Amino acid sequence: MERFQKQKIIQIAKKAKEASLNIASLSTDVKNNILKALAENLLKNKDFILNENYKDVELAKKMKLSNAFVDRLTLNETRLNNMSKSILSLINLPDPVGKIINSWQAPSGFFISKIRVPIGVILIIYEARPDVTSDCIGLCIKSGNAVILKGGSESLNSNLAIYKVFLNILKKFSFPCDAINVIPTRDRRVLNLLLRLNDYIDLVIPRGGENLIKKVTSISRIPVIKHYKGICHIYVDKDADIEMARKVCFNAKVQRPSTCNAMESMLVHRDIAEKYLPLILKDLVEAGVEIRGCSYTLKIAKNLGLNKAKFRKATIKDYQTEYLDLILAVKVVNDLEEAIDHINRYGSHHSDAIITFKENTAEEFLKRIDSACVYHNASTRLTDGYQFGMGAEIGISTDRIHARGPMALEELTTYKYIIKGKGHIRT
Repeated sequence: MERFQKQKIIQIAKKAKEASLNIASLSTDVKNNILKALAENLLKNKDFILNENYKDVELAKKMKLSNAFVDRLTLNETRLNNMSKSILSLINLPDPVGKIINSWQAPSGFFISKIRVPIGVILIIYEARPDVTSDCIGLCIKSGNAVILKGGSESLNSNLAIYKVFLNILKKFSFPCDAINVIPTRDRRVLNLLLRLNDYIDLVIPRGGENLIKKVTSISRIPVIKHYKGICHIYVDKDADIEMARKVCFNAKVQRPSTCNAMESMLVHRDIAEKYLPLILKDLVEAGVEIRGCSYTLKIAKNLGLNKAKFRKATIKDYQTEYLDLILAVKVVNDLEEAIDHINRYGSHHSDAIITFKENTAEEFLKRIDSACVYHNASTRLTDGYQFGMGAEIGISTDRIHARGPMALEELTTYKYIIKGKGHIRT
């Protein structure tokens, strides 16, 4: 990396650290007014943003990137409207900064309060999705954090367009603009430098493929909250409502297959397989889904006369793969125990579901599946900060420490102790 560029990146991080002290003390009213203005101007500048996004999409197509990647990269009016609504939703949420977690009187008489405070400077590394740019800026403003955004090179035009629109608004509010940053380069060496700036950056959140996350964790001198791959399962129990299972599983796979909370494996109890599989396999194949199935699944598909090209025998690798595409692994299991064992063995501890009307079966599944989000009679696609009523999310953590599942406002804070005495000393 050229020296001037290296110094520029260090200055961005250094100024972000300084600005974080100012944004941390902004009032809730000021932050909410800023968010309202950002949401409105996102739509007012939609032509500019969509034109810049078009450049990225065309380049991605020329590079012959996958359809799933192009889908994640693409913006349209509907997605811009959702981005605006996502920012607006933060306004109605409680401000976590300054919230008293607990308070008590120490044995010697002084008072202690444990309160929420911003983390400081957060580095977010992500790949194709420009909506992450607006979501993360909104979340960090409301939670009082400075943010440095390092998007993928394929989405640079889109990310910079959103940033420029936001920056013009922030200046009107006398906001400490150094608190909000988008790294304006495609130079991949920048990432290595950022991950070593632990004097200025307090937390790293990588959002992307497994290779990216492994690279970040291996290099970073800064604490990392990881979002590993989403190998999400739905287990259709022998006591499932077939029409409910059909609706939920179709939604979980087809509604938006390029997301981390889409179903990648469907497990079906043997006692219901002959009734359920012919229906759901027909639905899925008609929607363009390719099936990686066990022997039992392939036998049923053959009897239905479905397109042979849409089926192949599943391997262990198929059960370990996050497709992010219209591909689904299907396995018939003998009982609940086998389903639980399979999910805990091959899943990524992201989001998993059971479809059954037997409460005791559901409770056993919910208790024993070791994932951040576990569902009963609902689609894994619901794993999302906005769907949870938490506003936008900054990522879905599969870690266990500090944050797990959708990371929203509260997860972007830490805490400190406020101690009030009357001349107390230690004896």
